[in-house]
Amino acid sequence: MYPPPPPAPHRDFISVTLSLGQSYDGSKSWRRRSCWRKWKQLSRLQRNVILFFLTFLLLCGLLSYISVADQWRAVDGRSAEERKVRPADPPVLPAPQKADANPENSPGLLPQKPQRHFRRGPPNLQIRAPDKDSKDRRQDDTRRRDEVVGDARQEESTQRTVVSWRGAVIEPEQGTEPPSRKAGGPPTKPSSQAPGIQNQPASPNERQRAVIDAFRHAWTGYRKFAWGHDELKPVSRSFSEWFGLGLTLIDALDTMWILGLKKEFEEARKWVSKKLRFQKDVDVNLFESTIRILGGLLSAYHLSGDDLFLRKAEDFGNRLLPAFQTPSRIPYSDVNIGTGAAHPPRWTSDSTVAEVTSIQLEFRELSRLTGSKKFQEAAEEVTRRVHSLSGKKDGLVPMFINTHSGLFTHMGVFTLGARADSYYEYLLKQWIQGGKKETQLLEDYLEAVEGIKRHLLRRSEPRKLTFVGELAHGRFSAKMDHLVCFLPGTLALGAHHGLPADHMELARALMDTCYQMNRQMETGLSPEIVHFNLYPQSDRKDVQVKPADRHNLLRPETVESLFYLHRLTGEHKYQDWGWEILQSFNKYTRVPSGGYSSIGNVQDPLNPQPRDKMESFFLGETLKYLYLLFSDDPALLSLDAYVFNTEAHPLPIWAPPRVG
Repeated sequence: MYPPPPPAPHRDFISVTLSLGQSYDGSKSWRRRSCWRKWKQLSRLQRNVILFFLTFLLLCGLLSYISVADQWRAVDGRSAEERKVRPADPPVLPAPQKADANPENSPGLLPQKPQRHFRRGPPNLQIRAPDKDSKDRRQDDTRRRDEVVGDARQEESTQRTVVSWRGAVIEPEQGTEPPSRKAGGPPTKPSSQAPGIQNQPASPNERQRAVIDAFRHAWTGYRKFAWGHDELKPVSRSFSEWFGLGLTLIDALDTMWILGLKKEFEEARKWVSKKLRFQKDVDVNLFESTIRILGGLLSAYHLSGDDLFLRKAEDFGNRLLPAFQTPSRIPYSDVNIGTGAAHPPRWTSDSTVAEVTSIQLEFRELSRLTGSKKFQEAAEEVTRRVHSLSGKKDGLVPMFINTHSGLFTHMGVFTLGARADSYYEYLLKQWIQGGKKETQLLEDYLEAVEGIKRHLLRRSEPRKLTFVGELAHGRFSAKMDHLVCFLPGTLALGAHHGLPADHMELARALMDTCYQMNRQMETGLSPEIVHFNLYPQSDRKDVQVKPADRHNLLRPETVESLFYLHRLTGEHKYQDWGWEILQSFNKYTRVPSGGYSSIGNVQDPLNPQPRDKMESFFLGETLKYLYLLFSDDPALLSLDAYVFNTEAHPLPIWAPPRVG
């Protein structure tokens, strides 16, 4: 028999039944209960933080909506206001003739016709508006009278910073009083009797057509790869931004008009009308934006008579004024055109002397056109303060000035190159612009020329080239920037306006030197900086270049001075020299897909090392001066009627008051 089996172990079981009413899969009610349960489990502090964050996001969204809505209402308001009235006919130059037109069929400039109302300007600006596309212009004409005021009021309402020049009341020289914007009357004549623009202008000659071809090639690259942006990068077929304001386009407006590129001009004008807006949070350099943007807009207005450009210029000028709000009234180098916040560079509280003293032509002209003295007062206060400073050396000025103290810094260093160059240029050009009445400007300029002769002028070996060097704490350096090649043209311009004849002799000598700075390079293009040989050694050239200085940025200074020397002497060798430089640009800097590129080595014709950048001044200055250089018509932008700013934008010489 078998024994009975052992008893089974005892096990306890617990049964739990969960009943939530229904399955939680896909159940919205369960999710609501779960979220609410989690919310209740949070501490009071955690719940308050979440509620505060949500409220903050709601307020930000509401403010953003209000801001966007206001901007759209402002745009709609301006669009409605633009259609109100048609103004009196503005002063214009004749419509640009198509560059590729048949010379036999090219219409001439239309003769001057009497008109009821004129803006102030040289007499040869008072010419009938272009006929072609007049229907389009008449559609735009309805906005011309009130939009300057409307735009100004709109922008002033959005601008945070308002400049008040208390105690800086500046009375203009007699005869330079800016006229009221509403003032009418017949045009007045400039101080010098300028030859009138001929009724039948000659069609572009062969060399001018080559400049037009170069411009179109550069413009094609800009239009295809960088339209509306600041600068073209032709090698990579892209663009770069500096201010984000279409710098190349604005800089080239008057060049297109002068070259007769009407189609390109009208397309650029449309972009300015529809796309150029200054209400944006961006810092701009006061000097660069003044000479390129403000100067470009003012020049485009004078040449075309289109009020659009004057409205934009006034808007932009108002946005630059906060830069002058410093303890010394020496302006900061940078200003935010959207917020009005101005500041010096991050690394210093100094501004450069050239930058603060080379904005006067533009600000003075803006006051003359708008009737608002604040622009002229701000700029001329800088001129007066610099005039009274100590630290100069026979009219030569240091390179830096402090915006807080208003005093020169880095004393004892004198140059006509970067950071000081256009100070001397604008002394003369302001004197010419104002009708040769402001003797303080003339005296400072004449003293500076004597200081250049006494301290900075030397002759090289073996060819005895006259050049302008630098002085640092009493020690002379045979270094000369290509920028200094503005000086021959400036000296020649002064001699033309009655200054000593030896200024022209010096201009000729320096012009020869600047040409050799190009000629002695293997590419025929000047480097950025050269050093001259001062010791008689047969195995060394006059012009020496250091590896770090052998780049070329497509700068205009040599061809600028060639233009002045040819215009004022009539000698054709200056045209020939300019033609050589244009051919070198085409050979070593032209990019097949469109555009021209600065190069890194002017001494290597086999590999000039393109730097993939086309500066805006190549279209705004270099090609413009080449086109004018190849013209034999002294009435084309006569030097008795116009003065060019340092970015080659022509502005009218002010007319004296009418007697009787």
